[in-house]
Amino acid sequence: MATTDEKVDKLETRFSTLEQQFAITMAKVDSLAEEAKQQREDIRQLNVRIDSMQARIDSKFDNLTNQIHNLTIAAVVGFSAIVLAVGGILFTALK
Repeated sequence: MATTDEKVDKLETRFSTLEQQFAITMAKVDSLAEEAKQQREDIRQLNVRIDSMQARIDSKFDNLTNQIHNLTIAAVVGFSAIVLAVGGILFTALK
């Protein structure tokens, strides 16, 4: 049968092993926490870049909308001028 000193030695050995395993586990947890922190920072930076790109796309879309609006007005004015010219020609020809 094991003596008290042998039992204490075994317990100290097990405790020492558990301390080492705990230290290794905590190091891994710290590493994972740091990695997660870095990934969150990367995501924040990506969101800033996406917001910047979205603003540029919105600006270009607004410019394109303005150009379409101006071209539509120019087309309506042009067609109106053609209608007036043809109407004037027909009016003078039928007089």
